[in-house]
Amino acid sequence: MFSVTVSDSIMIAHSLKGEVFGPAQRMHGATYVVEVELRRPGLDRDNIVADIGRASALLAEVLEPLSYRNLDDLPQYAGQVTTTEFLARDIFERFRHGVVQGRLGGDTATEVKRIAVTLRETPNAWASYAGTVHEDRGDDSE
Repeated sequence: MFSVTVSDSIMIAHSLKGEVFGPAQRMHGATYVVEVELRRPGLDRDNIVADIGRASALLAEVLEPLSYRNLDDLPQYAGQVTTTEFLARDIFERFRHGVVQGRLGGDTATEVKRIAVTLRETPNAWASYAGTVHEDRGDDSE
């Protein structure tokens, strides 16, 4: 299986409701390095997994609505605890949607089989979510 990974970063603010989160229940900021890994069994006719420029542009577009925002104020997250794990899946879903729409060009939408999204909160702590590009091709969990 071949892979290519692109990354970007975002700064957000949020609070995490629930006793388990201790001081993170209060409003705080986080800076995430966001990595998206694309996997496919073979290379395309240009000997690539996907165009890195297009993948980077798609990631920037997916992250823009979150960047420099207080997630507690965004309607799409009302009632949600926006943990790093939750955000990894949310970013995965939005990136996958772009891939399926053909945003990466060529045969990427049909040949990329898996996408993994990792959010690095610090050099010592991160969370990931991985799944298939096409929901009907298998279980999204690993």
